[in-house]
Amino acid sequence: MVSVSMFSASPSSLNLSFHFGLGNNWNFRTFARPSACLSQESRNLEPSKKQDKTSGIGKTRSATKDQIVISNVRISQRESSPPLVTALKASAEQNAATFHFPGHNRGRAAPSSLTQLIGLKPFLHDLPELPELDNLFSPRGPILDAQQQAASLFGSLETWFLVGGTTCGIQAAIMATCSPGEILILPRNSHISAISAMVLSGAVPKYIIPDYNFDWDIAGGVTPSQVETAIKEVEKEGQKPAAVLVTSPTYHGICSNLSEITQLCHSRGIPVIVDEAHGAHLGFHPQMPNSAMHQGADLAVQSTHKVLCSLTQSSMLHMSGSLVDREKISRCLQTLQSTSPSYLLLASLDAARAQISENPETIFGKALQLAIETKSMIRKISGISVLDAQSFPNFPAIDPLRLTIGFQRLGLSGYEADEILYEDHEIICELVETQSITFAMNLGTCREHVQRLVSGIKHLVAASASTPAAKRKVEGGNSALFADIETSLIPRDAFFSGKRRVSIEKSLGEVCGELICPYPPGIPVMVPGETITKKALDYLLDVRRKGAVISGASDPHLSSIVVCNM
Repeated sequence: MVSVSMFSASPSSLNLSFHFGLGNNWNFRTFARPSACLSQESRNLEPSKKQDKTSGIGKTRSATKDQIVISNVRISQRESSPPLVTALKASAEQNAATFHFPGHNRGRAAPSSLTQLIGLKPFLHDLPELPELDNLFSPRGPILDAQQQAASLFGSLETWFLVGGTTCGIQAAIMATCSPGEILILPRNSHISAISAMVLSGAVPKYIIPDYNFDWDIAGGVTPSQVETAIKEVEKEGQKPAAVLVTSPTYHGICSNLSEITQLCHSRGIPVIVDEAHGAHLGFHPQMPNSAMHQGADLAVQSTHKVLCSLTQSSMLHMSGSLVDREKISRCLQTLQSTSPSYLLLASLDAARAQISENPETIFGKALQLAIETKSMIRKISGISVLDAQSFPNFPAIDPLRLTIGFQRLGLSGYEADEILYEDHEIICELVETQSITFAMNLGTCREHVQRLVSGIKHLVAASASTPAAKRKVEGGNSALFADIETSLIPRDAFFSGKRRVSIEKSLGEVCGELICPYPPGIPVMVPGETITKKALDYLLDVRRKGAVISGASDPHLSSIVVCNM
């Protein structure tokens, strides 16, 4: 039996440019650049300015007539000519006889059901790896230029654009630092991508049990002392950790002390990987916590699409320092990413970078102020709690743009409160959990929606008061969900082992053969190779009963579970 040791916290609640000799004067095919591009106005914080609802998006099939009207925009000279956006625009405007993929042929054969929804322009710009558009895995032109400009903005030595989301970035980071049999220190509440990365790499997990707040039923980050203890335990076994992975900020915005963690690890020559999926905006305002790159991380993977404004599934991987081999990162990404990357996704990363570059220190000012006002209003509502730094005193900061609201005092679960807010007020949140709902605020958050949220919560409280109900709070117990984990097989061995299906009643004590987690947030409750415990089973059955979607389970109803043959 392989026993992966763990420990828990005491309960409490220089930009390096690779030009390949071509510099920035990339030009595979001659084309003109426009002098300016469109930049979204941050106008939507003002409720009095109505948006034009007569844009006529997608009303025709003609590329010349399909003009998408964008309301409340302005021409920005400072944001002009993002290199990849420029190249994509010029390529799409060519009067060329096209005999290349994709099959819709620049929209000429686009499915009408979709063009009626989004128009023709996405198809017109959905182009393959044409010479003038560069190559994602061997960039020399506009992709290289765009990635270098991103590296400059985010403070990294090198930046890679990702079309497989932060998932492929986390996988590449772990594969590039951990060889089969080497130890990866990581929090047990890491994202599912970290688990799949260990399957791919053969890394052996050394779990840290995260700080846990039982009143909120929320896990926090990891502390420098926890990381140090984990490193020393590995060293006592005569080994050295290959890497340390930290999730910061968490889904709820809880930030770990990355400065101290990186100093601690670097003193031992251990690289630090930061899953910064929820923190691409950090560092772009004095009131925000610093980013992972600015706190010394070797690798940081950001979901640019989450709080910044690129398209869903587009992310960035940033590297700094000399502890990680950049060539291994590149090889891993080439292994993991599609050989037919979407240029719409890539261009959206370039555009999102350009948008932030326009006013990097002030662009989030209005959004931050609106977030502060929103939290202040909600705190005044009787029976409602707002997650703040006092709930996690061992951590230096919480992302000010993340709003987590608790309904414990009303006797409502997060799932019940979410159903009321959605059905009665059409309010859509980011994350629902047993005790709380989390709302993500961003550059597009408008005052009208905030007012609807506040009004909806007030109505929810009033309805709850008029219809008293017994407490339905999910008790957190005396220990965190992951505190009593026993690992019999490492994730890779469990993934490839023989398996069988057993009923839920007979699964207790068996070795889990599948990765099961409520989504969102995508934090696995059961990992292949771990012994199935009553606590984990009870938790999964409870959140499923309350409406959570269970991801990874071959039986979504959880009447049975796949286990390993031992």
